[in-house]
Amino acid sequence: MYGDYFAALNSPRVSREPSYEHIRKKFALPSARRDGRILQTYHSPCSLRLRGENIVIPISQPQLDEAEKNAVAQVLDSQLLADETRVQEFERAFAEFIGVRNAIATSSGTTALHIALLAHGIGAGDEVITTPFNFIATVNAILLAGATPVLVDIDGSFNLNPLLIEAAITPQTKAILPVHLYGQPCEMATITAVVKRHNLVLIENACQAHGAAFNQQRVGSFGTGCFSFYATKNMTTGEGGMITTNDDAVTERARALINHGMSARSQYETRGFNFRLNELAAAVGIEQLKKLEGMNARRAEHAQFYSGRLGQIPGLITPAVAPWRIHAWHQYSLRVTREFPLTRGALVEKLREAEIETRIYYPNLVNEHPSTREIFSAELHLPFASKVVEEVLSVPVHPGVTDEQREHIVRTLETLAARLAEPKQSE
Repeated sequence: MYGDYFAALNSPRVSREPSYEHIRKKFALPSARRDGRILQTYHSPCSLRLRGENIVIPISQPQLDEAEKNAVAQVLDSQLLADETRVQEFERAFAEFIGVRNAIATSSGTTALHIALLAHGIGAGDEVITTPFNFIATVNAILLAGATPVLVDIDGSFNLNPLLIEAAITPQTKAILPVHLYGQPCEMATITAVVKRHNLVLIENACQAHGAAFNQQRVGSFGTGCFSFYATKNMTTGEGGMITTNDDAVTERARALINHGMSARSQYETRGFNFRLNELAAAVGIEQLKKLEGMNARRAEHAQFYSGRLGQIPGLITPAVAPWRIHAWHQYSLRVTREFPLTRGALVEKLREAEIETRIYYPNLVNEHPSTREIFSAELHLPFASKVVEEVLSVPVHPGVTDEQREHIVRTLETLAARLAEPKQSE
């Protein structure tokens, strides 16, 4: 009865599943025999996506099953679509998972960022320090709050360089907004020390970092955390977000702001928005949260496998993770340097031909878009971010990737590097 709704949460899939031998013959890859063993055929019923005439290993894939389907069906059967019972249950469970007192569900990660800024009183005349290398939503939220984004370069973790923050602080600085990009926690020890020293607000963009931790403390609990539950994230509600905080005053303001500024029924103390999460999405989120640690563990397994092999290929730089950080592996992002025998664009095409979907997260810095160019100085000096934006390339790391598929991804890269290295050396 509710199959259409559940199908909308899952991206289209096809059941036709080629074996590695089929792919090897079609794209002239090495034999499926390795170390005396024959690789098994792909067997995941939801692992391949139709894209034109090509079947690909997708860059992302929501992990949804009967649990989510039944949860949605129960809400629909109840006809209590605006009851908020499941929203409140989801908020309590997520707050406990992150390790904070309060969680406020919102309609998206972007609205979570926007409301978090407003709930802290950040607005016109205030500056917010953040990173140039991330999705545009962070800068948009700062601008929508009326504040001014100030960009600081990144380091080798792809995150805000904590050693450069203090030089960017002015009398107008009100907050620091680090982004835990790809699921890699920022250097929170240094950042929190700067925040305390200068009496600033700390708002964490943890939209890609569900379950990530720094020194055994979950991100989203160092300051006010903002999470996204978009369909590509480590856990999803289709669309949705969450604010996490230990500040009761921020919680009260945020709850009012997401609900038209209402402090009590029919009492509107301030202007607000309709940024609430709905019951259907919350029902999915409750089930997804139960699976999150298992799904993250599978992502980490893939990442370890990739780094062990791809780190041996000249010209590819694999992500580095310090032992005191737990990476959520929302993305596994390589750096394709000039030493690699193919340009990044050419590599993307070769991997597409081998039925592997990749993405460039992100092809532009946030100050390079038509919507933001006038806001930032043309003389802005961001050397490391400007270098990385030309190199990054993400390969599939989601839990739906099978052992055989990740082997195919690695062997394709190994083969391309080996095959193309010799002509390059002889030139």
